[in-house]
Amino acid sequence: MSTKLPVRVLELRSVRGTGGGPEKTILLGAARADLARVHVTVCYIRDQRDDVFALGQRAKDLGLDYVEVTERHSIDPRVLSTLVRVVEQHRIGLVHAHEYKTDLLALLLARRTGIVPLATAHGWTGHSTRERYLYYPADKWLLARYPRVVAVSTDIRNELVRHGARPDRVTVILNSIDPDAFVRDPSRRAAVRHGLGLDNDAIVVGAVGRAEPQKRFDLLLDAMAPVMAGSSRIRLVIVGEGSRLSSLKEHARALGIADRCVFTGHRSDIADLHNAFDLFVQSSEYEGTPNAVLEAMAMTSPLVATDVGGTAELAVDGEHGLIVPPHDVPALTAAVERVLHDPEAAQARARAARRRVETDLSFATRTRKLEDIYVDLAHA
Repeated sequence: MSTKLPVRVLELRSVRGTGGGPEKTILLGAARADLARVHVTVCYIRDQRDDVFALGQRAKDLGLDYVEVTERHSIDPRVLSTLVRVVEQHRIGLVHAHEYKTDLLALLLARRTGIVPLATAHGWTGHSTRERYLYYPADKWLLARYPRVVAVSTDIRNELVRHGARPDRVTVILNSIDPDAFVRDPSRRAAVRHGLGLDNDAIVVGAVGRAEPQKRFDLLLDAMAPVMAGSSRIRLVIVGEGSRLSSLKEHARALGIADRCVFTGHRSDIADLHNAFDLFVQSSEYEGTPNAVLEAMAMTSPLVATDVGGTAELAVDGEHGLIVPPHDVPALTAAVERVLHDPEAAQARARAARRRVETDLSFATRTRKLEDIYVDLAHA
């Protein structure tokens, strides 16, 4: 690969619908790239049957060099030849893949075109039998053959090493956030609450994430039931769409708390919603490095989160938030009550969390670390 700068990078990902946390990292990273070092083209593979895909518009709004490759179905052999043309037309030297399909495609492109492959392992969160027993084991096998892999948490790095990756080829770069884009605005509190149908004197507990099994919003509902029994002012807001949304609403009804829960569905105004929150809770049983936790830290929302993935690497227990074991409903309940009963201590932790995202976890810091890897691979 030529060592002449800037390094020409293709960010390659396949996703359905509105995507998730990695989209924020990929799109903003491309927008913030140091053009003297790196030129980034973002390429998404879109299933033609996906009617809600909206990443192209998000890329356009950011002014990105963006390419969309349409596939007829999940395994479309035409995609590889199309990507070969993209690589040639954009003079790509390095392809950065982001999940099992593009991890395979990047290796195939390396053979066909001579590009250097790089992958980021965001985690393996699916629950289908095919993903758990075929796609994810195959992906870990593929990643062990990469010259360099970025892991978004130490847990993911350790998993890759267990599956054969060389330790010196796996670098941990935690997810990060743009602190300037996530700043609490107290003047928005009343208006946002009104939009959610909440009184201004309510005590609002917020949660954000896809309504899928890994997020364990069912356990959050279980944990909140005794908290709500102690105060009629407490409300729970769950933000996100997904396959479990209907069952979560039914679970809230079964617990007798449905009238004090708000399920917003998908929202793109997460920063604004935080202005309504008195507390943010993550109840997941699995995460990579959760963007929702980073957003809460940046927005100075007092934090309670489960010790999964890279969460405890983002927020130190007792310093930036309260970290509890996963699947432990009593511990989750106790942590929420501790925050509500001692708001001064909770706010002190929230301010410390904000300082952390302004320094160690800032998006600028992460982008420069990733660009260093691009340049290192270009000179290898």
